Amino acid sequence: MLHYYSFKNFQSFRDTQTVSFTLTNQAPERGWEDIAPSGQRLSTAMAVMGANGSGKTALLKPLVFVINFIKSSFHASPEEAILVTSYAGFEEEPTEIELVAEDKHGVVWKYILKLTQERVLYEALYQKKTRFNFVFVREWNGHAYDIKQHKDFDFNKDEAMKVRQNASLISTALQYGVEIFGHKAFSEFATNIDIFGRDAFHSPDIFWAAEHYHKDPESMLLMTELLTKWDLGLIDLRIEEEERTFPDGKKRKWYFPLGLHKNKQGKTFELPLFLESSGTQSFFVLLSKLLPVLKAGGLAVIDEIEKDLHPHMVEPILDLFTDPNINQHKAQIIFTCHSPEVLDFLQKSQVIFVEKNECESVAYRGDEITGLRSDDNLRAKYMSGALGAVPWL
Repeated sequence: MLHYYSFKNFQSFRDTQTVSFTLTNQAPERGWEDIAPSGQRLSTAMAVMGANGSGKTALLKPLVFVINFIKSSFHASPEEAILVTSYAGFEEEPTEIELVAEDKHGVVWKYILKLTQERVLYEALYQKKTRFNFVFVREWNGHAYDIKQHKDFDFNKDEAMKVRQNASLISTALQYGVEIFGHKAFSEFATNIDIFGRDAFHSPDIFWAAEHYHKDPESMLLMTELLTKWDLGLIDLRIEEEERTFPDGKKRKWYFPLGLHKNKQGKTFELPLFLESSGTQSFFVLLSKLLPVLKAGGLAVIDEIEKDLHPHMVEPILDLFTDPNINQHKAQIIFTCHSPEVLDFLQKSQVIFVEKNECESVAYRGDEITGLRSDDNLRAKYMSGALGAVPWL
């Protein structure tokens, strides 16, 4: 489970920003929370709200970047630039990211990364026992990397010295079967964001989602139950499996989703999912990202969760993360949203507000706002502009 992440000098954020999922004992119980194996009380849902262009997506990007960097930077080509963008005018300064999370056994990890587009300048992993003790520290000295490793870290020191300047030592260690942190803390991770922003919905997404459901009957059953229950005019869904010849001449499996309907005369008929509404298609694809996270435990980072959906549908989606029968492994979600309806059910410590002033973004959690009470009407205060993070038109 994610405790917090912080970052500095990243896109529209110049100064250090911290996004924390930790809840104090004073925070009211409103749902969307769980007790981590370590005993820490953590939120399982976090909303990010603000005006267009304020930096909401940019707030999520460092989290997506660092998890992907930990997991897969080994596979980048040696000459490939690291895809981080500094705050304008501060390109010579490194971007800094820190992340604290725990695995299913309650072991808490801290990961620190400082880098430019050219190279990693500092990378360190710590494991908490009574306090944080280093697993490894890797630092650029201007000519080469100085590496310090704990004696229990089972990664060959010579191989560690060979880690490329644009790759993570963790990502490289994973290739040698050293399973640390990346697998343990984020075994399942889903997002619709890359370093350039939200990955827009495309028709091929439906086929990829259909393939997932076909291969995971449990997810297929739950997805069908949810979509038919959420009053989308469907009574059932099925997926046809076909073998087709692609333009490269190779034959591959093709998964084609169909929705079953019944009209008021009692006649049933099928429609290809491509002829269903954009909302139905978006649900179909979104659930293919969320259900694996919920099934295994992990983290979902979703930009504009209500895209193509009625605002009232946000709460049923988030309910999946507070349903103990569905979210049995303490999965979490952080998402951006323009729907003020989320303020009717989330508490103030589960909402991050983002503002931009003079081209610089800042973020603050609701419980950091002076004078804001737990029993205040968050939605009314937000819509009135009292909490900030709204457009002034």
